[in-house]
Amino acid sequence: MGFLSKQASASISSSASGGGYLQVSKLPDGGSVRFALLSDQPLEGYETWGQCDGQSKPFRFDYQPTPEDVAAELGDFEPREGRGGPGTVDIKFFVAMPVYVFDAGKVQVLQLTQKSIIKELDTISQMEDYENLLEWDFILSKKGSGLTTEYTLRPAPRKKGSQEHIDAAWLEATAEGFDISRLLTGGNPFKAA
Repeated sequence: MGFLSKQASASISSSASGGGYLQVSKLPDGGSVRFALLSDQPLEGYETWGQCDGQSKPFRFDYQPTPEDVAAELGDFEPREGRGGPGTVDIKFFVAMPVYVFDAGKVQVLQLTQKSIIKELDTISQMEDYENLLEWDFILSKKGSGLTTEYTLRPAPRKKGSQEHIDAAWLEATAEGFDISRLLTGGNPFKAA
């Protein structure tokens, strides 16, 4: 038995789980997070970021947008400069799905733009042993920072005694109107507008 309670331990170790989102980029170097998928049908799309009055906001599309589409959608927001330098805009493919995050003890949205993680999840999904991804836990680890960041994703047997908590959290989220597709309109997947 550890020195700290589960709640205290989660409070000091889950810097990647801010609010309703599991933010893998916020994992510390050498950190990891355990989660369970709650849907085997991820939301797929493309994302870019805009800035206005010091505020950043994601803009998502359910199709691969043209530069004209991005400009029209951003409105008063200026596109965030892309990795290609001035005059470029990064438009990234993403998948988003509801997950149960064990450290947080609740449902969160996992949105992935990191190709290595998306490819690994897809590879696992095609293995016969992991036919039903909803029966497994996943452990996502991060090593390095910046452009040298490496992520690893591995399946793990479902944590003993956790299915009841997972089911209850998912039932509560869906009863309160959870809808992942709200991400496409800039809405909150946990609350209707």
